[in-house]
Amino acid sequence: MDNGLNVILYEKLPDGELQVIEERSWSMNMVSSLEHVNYLVVGGREYETVEGRLNVDEGKLELLLVPMRTEA
Repeated sequence: MDNGLNVILYEKLPDGELQVIEERSWSMNMVSSLEHVNYLVVGGREYETVEGRLNVDEGKLELLLVPMRTEA
């Protein structure tokens, strides 16, 4: 049975601080798709995935994202 994995998305702010965008359970299909994508859309905003960390102690996948600049 596929219970998925808890994923935490962090936005790296311009001053270097990290801000949690969201935390939710992802299916293993969604986690596997990270092998093929460089960008995520969350809350209508596009982010580039910079790096990921598997936190074994907490059983969570943590992804570091930077927002894409959109021209107005």
